[in-house]
Formats: sequence, structure tokens, C-alpha cells
Amino acid sequence: MIVKNPLTPPTGLAPPTLPGPPRFTRDEYMQLSEHPVIANRRVQLIGGELVEMPGQKNTGFAAIARVQRLLEAAFGPGYWVRNQGTLDLSPYGVPDPDLAVIVGDPDNPTDDNPSTALLVVEVSDSTLSYDRNAKASMYAAAAIADYWIVNVPGGQLEIRRDPQPDATQEFGYGYASLTTHKPGTTASLLALPGAAVPVDRLFV
Repeated sequence: MIVKNPLTPPTGLAPPTLPGPPRFTRDEYMQLSEHPVIANRRVQLIGGELVEMPGQKNTGFAAIARVQRLLEAAFGPGYWVRNQGTLDLSPYGVPDPDLAVIVGDPDNPTDDNPSTALLVVEVSDSTLSYDRNAKASMYAAAAIADYWIVNVPGGQLEIRRDPQPDATQEFGYGYASLTTHKPGTTASLLALPGAAVPVDRLFV
């Protein structure tokens, strides 16, 4: 279940009277992330709204670890496969994708969060619909060229590419290309022509 805007007003204060849920900027969100109310909760900023993600199952976290190992082996030195690290995709959102590959080195990080990625991967179970729709539109709007969803219940890898304007999508963008890969096939890496990942190893 995706829970939007989990913040509640402090005791004794009336809730806001503005119509709709409160909306936050990137800077406001970064300040709020240190607040005790949300500091220990899995909260992301999507489209100006605070979205609380469900707790991570052990099997889901294991899948993330498997994908991370595969991507680290494929990309090699000079690339950083970030595990649930924040991306600054403002004004569209400030998500923490399960995995994101950037050019760089964790031994020499920049002060600011990355504002793009060569590849974003979400390992999806209970969040599958959200990852396919709202998050896909957000990543497309932010010009993420290669977006993967490891569909755990479906036992397949979904690869979305070629971000394009699409007025029917939440952020006004979507992906023109969708390919589905089953175990027994390989998935190419857009940023590394000629490199591929065996889909079997994404699943137990």
C-alpha cells in the first residue's frame, strides 16, 4: 500500500484548511527528512507529495541485493550502483529508487544527490502498479532513459525506454518502448552497448 502525506499536525494544532494534500518543494522535503515524524520512515517526495512506501520484505530486499551484484559486475569500475539512494529529480520528485546506476565512485561522492541516472531499477511486489504508472511517468519526465521494473509476482523483467511527452500520464511524460523479459533471456544495458544481464539471476 502506498500512503500519501503521512505527516499529521502536532497535538493542539488544527489541520491545514487548504484544499487537497500539502505540497512540498525539494528544499522543504530535505528539511522535513530530518524531522522525527518521518526520519525513520520510508518516505519519498513524488510530485510534491510525501509518499510513504511499504516496509521491505526480506525476499524483496534479497532481490535488490541480487540485482545490485549483477549490475556491479556488468558496469565495473567508474560506475556506482546506488542502493535506495536519493535522486534529486526536482521539480518532479525526490525518490529513493531501489537501485540507480550513476557515473562516479562511492569513495569520492559529491555533496549533492545525483540529478540523473544511467539506469533506474525498482524491485516491485506490492508497489507494482505505482511503479508502472506514477513512478514511470516521473522517471520519464526526468529523462531517465533506461527504467527497469523487476516484477517479482510476475517473474519477469519489464524494461521501459524512450521517454516521450504523454498528456495522459501523471507527469506529462511516459515511455514509448516497453519490452518484457522472462527467465532464460538476457536484458541489454542501454548505457553499455554489448553488455547484458541474465534474467534468470534476477529471481530465485
